[in-house]
Amino acid sequence: MLEVEQVRDVKTTWHVMSLAVLNAGRDELSDEYKAALKKLWGPVRVLIAAEQAHGNEVLLPLYTALGKRIHVEGRGIGDGDEVIAEALEEVGLPAALIEAAHSDRYDDALKKSHHAGMDQVGMEVGTPVISVEGVAFFGPVVTPAPKGEAAGKLWDGVRLVAGTEGFFELKRTRDRGPAFD
Repeated sequence: MLEVEQVRDVKTTWHVMSLAVLNAGRDELSDEYKAALKKLWGPVRVLIAAEQAHGNEVLLPLYTALGKRIHVEGRGIGDGDEVIAEALEEVGLPAALIEAAHSDRYDDALKKSHHAGMDQVGMEVGTPVISVEGVAFFGPVVTPAPKGEAAGKLWDGVRLVAGTEGFFELKRTRDRGPAFD
């Protein structure tokens, strides 16, 4: 969407979505995955706390700083507070926000943000969820992300399918992992 904003007249509004919230209470998950989900609460609680204290505009830079460490650098959620503290410092947010990672104080707001997106598409999907002109769906998932006019053309296609009554999904099995270029 950042690329799309460069070539189309569109402004993205970011919301917090949580795999921990999405998968809460699902008995069919492995014990290993359930343990991993517990670690996911910290970063999203911090995102909500940061948004409440500093506005929606902090979500993108903070998500990006966290994502760089977790996904690009491969540090994972296991590095917990260290990853969060570094991300907060990178984007110039107060270090005290890390306290939110260990408190359920923000869980209601987190769930509300999560459901604002997910309730539009159903709980059978993951992330990303996109809402386009009143129609929401999972995706698009593209790797590597298109740049420039290629991103604009993909956006045009997303708008086209969003405007098609009865459109639900396109999907194929992934044959490669994410490329963070």
